[in-house]
Amino acid sequence: MLAYIVRRLFLIIPTLLGIMIINFVIVQLAPGGPVEQLIAELSGEAVGATERFSGGGADVNQQTQPSGGAAGDRGSNTTYRGAQGLDPEVIKEIERMFGFDKPMHERFLLMMGNYIQFDFGESYFRDRRVVDLVIEKMPVSISLGLWTTLLVYLISIPLGIAKATRDGSRFDVWTSGVVIVGYAVPSFIFAVLLIVVFSGGRYLDWFPLRGLTSDNFDDLGRVEQALDYLWHITLPVLALVIGGFATLTMLTKNSFLDQIGQQYVLTARAKGLTERRVLYGHVFRNAMLIVIAGFPGAFVSILFTGALLIEVIFSLDGLGLLGFEAALSRDYPVMFATLYFFTLLGLLMQLVGDITYTIVDPRIDFESRET
Repeated sequence: MLAYIVRRLFLIIPTLLGIMIINFVIVQLAPGGPVEQLIAELSGEAVGATERFSGGGADVNQQTQPSGGAAGDRGSNTTYRGAQGLDPEVIKEIERMFGFDKPMHERFLLMMGNYIQFDFGESYFRDRRVVDLVIEKMPVSISLGLWTTLLVYLISIPLGIAKATRDGSRFDVWTSGVVIVGYAVPSFIFAVLLIVVFSGGRYLDWFPLRGLTSDNFDDLGRVEQALDYLWHITLPVLALVIGGFATLTMLTKNSFLDQIGQQYVLTARAKGLTERRVLYGHVFRNAMLIVIAGFPGAFVSILFTGALLIEVIFSLDGLGLLGFEAALSRDYPVMFATLYFFTLLGLLMQLVGDITYTIVDPRIDFESRET
């Protein structure tokens, strides 16, 4: 198993590099980058905006003021939209601010060299280190991910087993209808519905509309803080659970049905074992292999993808909202640093999933597989 783990760790390097290259090229070639963002701001409010980067040398405020045809001619050859009327030296200064005075491949190599050392730089527009931003936002996303994953497994596994043992019954048919609705309707639609019904949208006003804690959270006692936290997180977690339990429920049911039809189950029944002993003593271990081993990947998926729109809808200041705002503002350090970190974590979680397979069922031997 050790040799397999080492091979998988080495395979992470080219995989991570390929993902970063593809995303870097796509984002760099897309219009509306940070240079154009600041140029657009300068074009609208030249005096106030230029205070962000005016330094030594010429007075930038004066350079950005159009001066008839000459200023327009100076900006007419630029490749940035909205730069007409800005002095070329101002544009070069903006490019130096964001590192765009270097070729694309050089920027990428410099970025990856820093990322290998876990130096993610500073945000373009927040004036803070990216690591500090991620650490600050991570508790919110981890709370959503842990609670959602825990509840999804606690609901889906018993429900899937019940559906498998009652396959074709009225219970199976009715619960399948609920599962289909949960699978078909996205979690953010459920989130909007929950807000309308339970957050004062039209009917009831039982839960808060935004945030993870109340304004007076620090003044509350320990028990009151815990209750306040649960009060705020109920609707976001419920929206994620409703949208996420369907797939796992059907996976559990189908896995159990597949194992129930195996020869070893017929043999166990022929020996006179009770149905409960057959189901939980023999079938459960084999049927739950794929479900349990998929836990690390499910957690990462919920934590870094499924919760994005939920954080935006409920105004939860987590990693999803941070990434969303970074994409809108073209805050490249935040975008690429979080992509690097989450991709690396996802690849490591895949390896953890394989190791979990061997823990659940020691008969699985990855050592004999070629990678």
